[in-house]
Amino acid sequence: MPLTDSWLKANNGKAVDRIQTRSDQNGLGVRISKKGKLTFYVRYWLNGKQSRIDIGSYPLKSLKAARAEAEDIRRMVEDGQDPKLAKELERLSQAEAPSVAELFNEWYEKYCIKHKSNAHLIKRSFEIHLFPEIGHLPADQLELRHWMEQFERVQAGAPSIAERLVINSKQMLKWGVRRQRVPTNVIAHVGTRTDLHIKKNIGKRVLDRGEVRLVWEVLERSRMTRKNALFVMLCLAFGCRTGELRLSDKEHWDLDKGVWTVPPENHKTGKVTGLPIVRPIIEPVKELVREAMQLSASPSEGPLFNNRDSRERISRSSLLPLPYNIMQWLRRHRKVEMEHWSMHDLRRTVRTNLSDLTAPHIAEKMLGHTMPGQWRVYDHYDYLAEQKEAYQAWWERLQQMVAAGQAASSDAS
Repeated sequence: MPLTDSWLKANNGKAVDRIQTRSDQNGLGVRISKKGKLTFYVRYWLNGKQSRIDIGSYPLKSLKAARAEAEDIRRMVEDGQDPKLAKELERLSQAEAPSVAELFNEWYEKYCIKHKSNAHLIKRSFEIHLFPEIGHLPADQLELRHWMEQFERVQAGAPSIAERLVINSKQMLKWGVRRQRVPTNVIAHVGTRTDLHIKKNIGKRVLDRGEVRLVWEVLERSRMTRKNALFVMLCLAFGCRTGELRLSDKEHWDLDKGVWTVPPENHKTGKVTGLPIVRPIIEPVKELVREAMQLSASPSEGPLFNNRDSRERISRSSLLPLPYNIMQWLRRHRKVEMEHWSMHDLRRTVRTNLSDLTAPHIAEKMLGHTMPGQWRVYDHYDYLAEQKEAYQAWWERLQQMVAAGQAASSDAS
């Protein structure tokens, strides 16, 4: 006799003297424990053997739901699938489903650290802005709307951080899909410009000759620590990224051969190309490098620039205030209100000046940019001689700027 809702309700929790069973349809039945617990099960035949699988207990699972699941199991058996194996795989999948924070940490350790120069900033952004809200939630169950709520919340106060979160969340989920950690990348088509209306600001600040002269004056005359002054001077001399200089060790500087080698792991494009940046060191710049070596914790080994009273490499955060400190000195001692600039603007200033001093591809090589298209594939010449000539021309121009300022100061006195 088929099961009924009234029978289940009447017998739920009713103690019996022995375990009993009652059948329904499509192999569905219910088992009654001595304490009156009702458990649905399904019997089926597979490969000539009879098996049974429990599918839930009443009243947490209704009779209607049990019958629907029994029908699904019957179809599965007809297709030659083992319901017990399917259920075990589903259980394992649910048990292994990572939270957003767990998925991020997997991606961070296995991919982000190796391939992104700003990995620590990415991690900090997630820790501050996403983990408190959704870090504990299952990554495979979050819908597009859940992600968008977080992105829009951050975008309202910090558009650049929201952009970082979108880009890296998409990459994290894509990585997770390829490793079957999540089923889909629900934010694959989210655009920072189209969906969050974030407009990327392209830097345009280039210091003119008078500003370069003033900066150099501060580096030579202010009470800024000599080590910090040398750091800025070398950035101006090479047009390099601050990270390339900050991460450099003394063994990267061959003063006898006059070559600075930036290992692939120390520059932005190296993690893609696997190639170092090789720059010539002209004679006047060698003197700056020698001085930096003498001021470091150990003149013969380790980082070229280290923190004060420490052998640890100079931190990125300690470089950020340098432009502000220079502008403050000019405001206080020269009554000059200089338009805001950053360390990266020095790099843009050098590149702009190189435009009439050398060929474009030489200037791009000096800054460590990759060559366009097939040029990058087939041209592996280092252009050291051409770079050296251009660096010498730029240094002479730089000194002309400084000399012009000194002459003006003498006339004024």
